[in-house]
Amino acid sequence: MESAQQQRRGGGGLVSLSPSQTPRSNDKSVRDLRSADSNSSSKQDKGVNVQVILRCRPLSEDETRIHTPVVISCNESRREVCAVQNIANKQIDRTFLFDKVFGPSSQQKELFDLAVSPIVNEVLEGYNCTIFAYGQTGTGKTYTMEGGARKKNGEFPSDAGVIPRSVKQIFDILEAQNAEYSMKVTFLELYNEEITDLLAPEETMKFVDDKSKKPIALMEDGKGGVFVRGLEEEIVTTANEIYKILEKGSAKRRTAETLLNKQSSRSHSIFSITIHIKECTPEGEEMIKCGKLNLVDLAGSENISRSGAREGRAREAGEINKSLLTLGRVINALVEHSGHVPYRDSKLTRLLRDSLGGKTKTCIIATISPSIHCLEETLSTLDYAHRAKNIKNKPEINQKMMKSALIKDLYSEIDRLKQEVYSAREKNGIYIPRDRFLLEEAEKKAMAEKIERMELESESKEKQITELQELYNSQQLMTVDLSEKLEKKEKKLEETEIALFDLEDKHRQANATIKEKEFLISNLLKSEKTLVERAFELRAELENAASDVSDLFAKIERKDKIEDENKSLIQKFQSLLTQQLDILHKTVAASATQQEQQLKDMEEDMQSFVSTKSEATEELRGRLGKLKNMYGSGVKALHDIAKKLDGNFMSISGDLNSEVAKHSCDLEDLYKGITAEAEALLNDLQSSLYKQEEKLTAFAQQQREAHSRAVDNARSISKITVNFFETLDMHASKLTKIVEESQTVNDNKLSEFEKKFEECAANEEKQLLQKVAELLAGSSARKKKLVQMAVHDLRENASSKTSKLQKEMSTMQESTSVVKAEWNVHMESTESHYIKDTSAVESGKKDMEDVLQNCMKKAKMSAQQWKNAQESLLSLEKSNVDSVDSIVR
Repeated sequence: MESAQQQRRGGGGLVSLSPSQTPRSNDKSVRDLRSADSNSSSKQDKGVNVQVILRCRPLSEDETRIHTPVVISCNESRREVCAVQNIANKQIDRTFLFDKVFGPSSQQKELFDLAVSPIVNEVLEGYNCTIFAYGQTGTGKTYTMEGGARKKNGEFPSDAGVIPRSVKQIFDILEAQNAEYSMKVTFLELYNEEITDLLAPEETMKFVDDKSKKPIALMEDGKGGVFVRGLEEEIVTTANEIYKILEKGSAKRRTAETLLNKQSSRSHSIFSITIHIKECTPEGEEMIKCGKLNLVDLAGSENISRSGAREGRAREAGEINKSLLTLGRVINALVEHSGHVPYRDSKLTRLLRDSLGGKTKTCIIATISPSIHCLEETLSTLDYAHRAKNIKNKPEINQKMMKSALIKDLYSEIDRLKQEVYSAREKNGIYIPRDRFLLEEAEKKAMAEKIERMELESESKEKQITELQELYNSQQLMTVDLSEKLEKKEKKLEETEIALFDLEDKHRQANATIKEKEFLISNLLKSEKTLVERAFELRAELENAASDVSDLFAKIERKDKIEDENKSLIQKFQSLLTQQLDILHKTVAASATQQEQQLKDMEEDMQSFVSTKSEATEELRGRLGKLKNMYGSGVKALHDIAKKLDGNFMSISGDLNSEVAKHSCDLEDLYKGITAEAEALLNDLQSSLYKQEEKLTAFAQQQREAHSRAVDNARSISKITVNFFETLDMHASKLTKIVEESQTVNDNKLSEFEKKFEECAANEEKQLLQKVAELLAGSSARKKKLVQMAVHDLRENASSKTSKLQKEMSTMQESTSVVKAEWNVHMESTESHYIKDTSAVESGKKDMEDVLQNCMKKAKMSAQQWKNAQESLLSLEKSNVDSVDSIVR
């Protein structure tokens, strides 16, 4: 049982080394943004060859001192390596061709710029890439991958290897792009088929050699890849942090001095860099792009007799050679397209499974020695590297995932760690989750069984060794016998010559069988041509389906154009309606102002008329007062004269009295008649004025009522127009919603159709490679049915949307017809009110004219009466004067 302290600070519970285990989102909204168009997809189907680079080291100081012959020559321009070999005193030149060749004088920077820099750029594009060095011990693998140590002042050394230069290039590109990124590294060591974490804390590294400690497990992920559980992950932000991690991990690696190398790596190391880069799509979504770079430094193969390894070192060399031998068998199986590839025979090949024949871009740096002493191992390395050129990988760009999906994965990882911390706090004997404990117990049982099997195998091998030793002794005895038999064999040589003729006959028969096989191959090629023609026909059918889809898109565009025209017509109708309503408001306002102005003018005229009439009545009253005073004074004077005459003329007093009495009675009667007429005339004037005031007030009330009705009508018009515009806005919003829904539904259905179509095409392409003859008949029918179903769905959707649009248009027409009817009723009511108001105004004008005419007539009559009164008074005065004169006389 593991303690809770073994949890890694980098969050490394289960860390993958397989590129297939890079974080990917399973959300449906994650878009599959692969860099594969039609051309690149065909290339991926065929595969990409593994890039093989050869580097030859210069002679060491010891080799130059003893003048060791050089048997390797490098031609960098022609990318060729030539090896000189002497067999039976015959010089045989063997030439090997590679992707790039770097001779003994090549520099670290030159190798990185020409071979490794493009691979680092592809990592930043989202690919998984692997670079590993392969070769004999002492040929410069670790120097090529790691290079020399950094200087004390922290400067970048000129002999820096592939790993530090790759790190520097990655940070330079990311800083130049101002990209948001996160980076994590892992560093593991494979020693004696056991995995060690070189970034683990010091307290855990103290017990690495302890047999009781459980090694780090290599697990299958169920998808063809592998991952290392419990591997430490370091989050880094600068290149210097990675350099320090490299120095710390390299110091922990197992090295030893051999005759071929003073500091020979005794283990394989894998340094992995995982980069997450944030980028934004044109739609504004934040996506995470992931790339991974695996930098592998393999331990060198060695000949124990030449390297001088003893005891433990010899066992190390045996394990190294075993893993490298398994790697060679994997390369052979991949090149020969064998049905079984022995990945599981070694942990090294399991870790490099995706790099050899998988989805990773791989670069192999083969290192060799030019010395004649290492010629056998050099030729073996050249053979394996040359065969590795024919391995085909199918690299795929990693899926980009949304930022939310990455956060979701991190939350699930946090929950898992919380569960482990909780189980550690319980301290009930199990410091890890129960499922993991049961899994590890099962693994322990499997490991114990495996150990028992291995012990049995070791015992059987020991027995075999003893048997072989006995065989060896017997073989030594047999050599003596063989020397005697040699002479007999020479005699049999002649018999072999006879057998040679028989072999020539068999050779002829073999040629005949080869011709038969060639005939079969030609027939197979013909059938392949027919299959290719059928594939072209299927491609033509796919193009027809694509043209049908484009026609559907054109129909949808025409439908969108018709909807836009309908929107423009509605907008024009709204503008015309607003213009007409503005004109109506202006006319109503102008009529109201005209009526108000007429009322003001009539009020001013009536006020001036009333004021003139009142002034005339006042003048009449003043004149009547004056006449009263004048006739009163005349009566008084006549009374005085009468009194005076009474004394003088007593005789005629009776006559004068009678005459005066008569005249006074006549004057009084005349005065009474005049005053009665004047009072009647004034009363008539007052009553006419009162009637005129009442008519004016009634007319003003009528005008106010008409104005209020006009205002009410204007308000009702405004309410009706507001309601109409609200209904128009509501219907327009409904139309826009329907259009948007139809567009989204069509887009979704088209995207689903495209996905189904792509899935169907991909499945059929895969199945065509296996069962072409069976799928030829059904593929066209399925595609036609798929296209017909998609077209039928689109038509039904279009018909439903058109019916909805027709309903909305019918509702809009009904609403416009209702608004028209209300508008006509309102116009008729306003016209009737206007006619009534105009008739009332005209009748008021006629009444005013009649009243004015009556007033004029009455004024003329009063003037005539005053003239008559004046004439009667003058005649009365004359008659009185005459009578007085006659009396006086």
